[in-house]
Amino acid sequence: MNFDPIDKKLLKLLQVNSKQTNKELSSKLNLSVTAVYERIKKLEKEGVISNYVALIQKEKINKNFVAFCHIKLVQHTQDYVIKFEKEVANLAEVMECYHISGDYDYLLKVIVSDMEAFREFMVNKLTSINHIGSTHSMFVINEVKHTTAINM
Repeated sequence: MNFDPIDKKLLKLLQVNSKQTNKELSSKLNLSVTAVYERIKKLEKEGVISNYVALIQKEKINKNFVAFCHIKLVQHTQDYVIKFEKEVANLAEVMECYHISGDYDYLLKVIVSDMEAFREFMVNKLTSINHIGSTHSMFVINEVKHTTAINM
């Protein structure tokens, strides 16, 4: 899909604050409220905008221990890959999971309350998934940059 400069600006504004009213957006974009509404509906219909969410400060809900886990499967068969991905998708602590190239097969972003909770997650949930050959975990010391906005 091709985006004109107004679409790009609209997407940027929505990524900063999706609760802005169409009236507020129309003022910032120099468009009518109806034109803004129609552009948003088009972006939703095309799947460019897939969802609206509330971003929660993890510190406020005692979930500020972040770990990245590299996972290596025993084998790379289609069956093992499908089973692993299905099981890891059901783990609430896993915020993101990527099938990656390199020495490991997957990279997980895990968020829990503390080191003890992470150990519990690893021992009772993650390593109980069949076909995991090895894991390697790294812990976040300081979050330097975190954004959900994609640059247009």
